[in-house]
Amino acid sequence: MKQWLIRDPAFYKKALILAAPVVVQSMITIGVNMLDTIMLGAFGELQLSGSSLANSFITIYQVLCMGIGGGAAVLTAQYWGAKDPGSIRRILTLMLRISLSLALLFTAAVLFLPEQIMRLYTSDPAIIENGILYFRLVAPTFLLTGISLTTSIVFRSVQEVRLPLFTAVLSFFTNLLFNWVLIFGHLGFPQMEIAGAALATTLARLIETVVILFYILHIDRRIQYRLRDFLAPCSSYLPKYLCFSVPVIISDFLLGLGNTAVTMVIGHLGASFVTANAIVAMIVRLSTVFNSGLASAGSIMTGNVLGQKNPELAYRQGITFTVLSGLIGLLAGGIILLLAPFIIGAYNITEETRSIAFLLIDAVSIMVVFQTMQSMLTKGVLRGGGDTRFLMIADIAFLWLCSIPLGYLSAFVWHLSPFWIYVLMKIDHIIKTVWCVIRLVRKKWIRIVT
Repeated sequence: MKQWLIRDPAFYKKALILAAPVVVQSMITIGVNMLDTIMLGAFGELQLSGSSLANSFITIYQVLCMGIGGGAAVLTAQYWGAKDPGSIRRILTLMLRISLSLALLFTAAVLFLPEQIMRLYTSDPAIIENGILYFRLVAPTFLLTGISLTTSIVFRSVQEVRLPLFTAVLSFFTNLLFNWVLIFGHLGFPQMEIAGAALATTLARLIETVVILFYILHIDRRIQYRLRDFLAPCSSYLPKYLCFSVPVIISDFLLGLGNTAVTMVIGHLGASFVTANAIVAMIVRLSTVFNSGLASAGSIMTGNVLGQKNPELAYRQGITFTVLSGLIGLLAGGIILLLAPFIIGAYNITEETRSIAFLLIDAVSIMVVFQTMQSMLTKGVLRGGGDTRFLMIADIAFLWLCSIPLGYLSAFVWHLSPFWIYVLMKIDHIIKTVWCVIRLVRKKWIRIVT
């Protein structure tokens, strides 16, 4: 395999330039979420659990947006490599129309069916009550996320990384300020606790979206998207968009839905397990943040190279990115074990919750190696190569046929320890890693669409 590894320093420099802003943006997002959980943790586990489970449903829409944006980015990355900004504008229009239509459906769901949604995750009345309150105040964020998240993905595909980074920094500081003011009741505002966290999230997202729209419509010179483009006809691009985007959307939706099913299993294991998992999930995201940036770079660079009709270079890049992700996974496992005592110690939680969190950490430190590799392959190289239908099968089959049933059985039938419950709920990561590596080596993933 060594002869297929890229040794040109320019390759690694370009990957780092594309990955670094995504890493910083992800770090900031994680920081905001950690601040939310730590601040809410000061008021007890019920509010923390309520916001965590409510966000599990919100995450379904966010995952859908990532699918919608990721599917569009498969095309826009290649159109950028082919120097065709007009086609990029049409794809961007199709993407926004779909994401905003779905946003209206999710907004209606949390406004009119909040209790029914929360009961899917837990039967605890106090947690349900907190979740309903959180839903009511974050409802506007669906429309805002439908614009900000999807457009950020597309702009990264054309190597415009400054906009997503700037808005992430802005979101961090505004969310931090609003959290401090509204959760604890500073500067003359009442102490709103979980309601304050929800309102702070909405306000920060509003400011972020306004900045993104202003930049896209008035400053950007790469895509040169304007309001009239949103109203312009683009039906001729619909078949190609659907061909590559629908598998991504279905894949990410059912993947998000499957992860939600896993969360439902966790939600019925009690507040201690829910809280421990919420804390551990933050640690996992923190330790794998660089790989998420590298996966984004892998997808962009693969698409750009295929847009220039150079499949052999795309293959060599894919091998190199996959090896790098494996090394990052090993490093992440060590970081998780090192940082876990300090992060878990920052939370005001019971001894039972603390004990469960450390058991989950042991499992995470092993599974994270497979998580980083499958993430690079499914969200990076293979997706950038346009192999979206294969990835749809990979994402759906192993999660729904293996992880969810084994997670349920391990928790409620076999009554295994938290360590084995977590491992079996994430077993799809191991299977996908092996299957996708085979796909990569066979070169059947390369699709040139321009």
